[in-house]
Amino acid sequence: MRKIESKLTVFFADPFWVGVCERITDGKLEVCKFTFGPEPKDYEVYEYLLENWTRLRYSPPVSVEAKMKSKANPKRIQRQIKKQLKPAGIGTKAQQAVKLQQAEGKAAGRKRSRCKRDEEKERLFAIKQEKKKQKHRGH
Repeated sequence: MRKIESKLTVFFADPFWVGVCERITDGKLEVCKFTFGPEPKDYEVYEYLLENWTRLRYSPPVSVEAKMKSKANPKRIQRQIKKQLKPAGIGTKAQQAVKLQQAEGKAAGRKRSRCKRDEEKERLFAIKQEKKKQKHRGH
C-alpha cells in the first residue's frame, strides 16, 4: 500500500492570493503553486481543486527525511496545529521545489526559443541561397 500525504496552503502574496499544494509520496515532496485573484472562499478553493486536479503541474520530487510517528500529548498536538495555522507562508522545502519547477520551465522556454531562432536563420539562409541561384541563372 502506498501512502500519500497532501497539504494545501492559501496565503496572501501581495497583490494576489496564492495556493500551494504539497504532496509527499514515498518520501518525495512535490509542490504545485497556483494564483487566485481576490480572496477565495473555502468553497471556491474546493471547486478549483475539483476542476483542475488533473491539470496541476507539480515540481520535480525533492527528498524529505521521514519523521517517526508516535503518540503525542494532546496539548502538544494543539500547539502544533496552532503553529501550523499561524504562519502565512510556505515551507523552505516547498519553496525549493517551486523554484526548481520555475527553473526547469525557464530552461525549456530558452531551448524552445533557441530552436525557433535557429530555424528562422536556416529559413532566411535558404531564401538567400535561392536568390543567388536566381541571379546566376541567366549567365
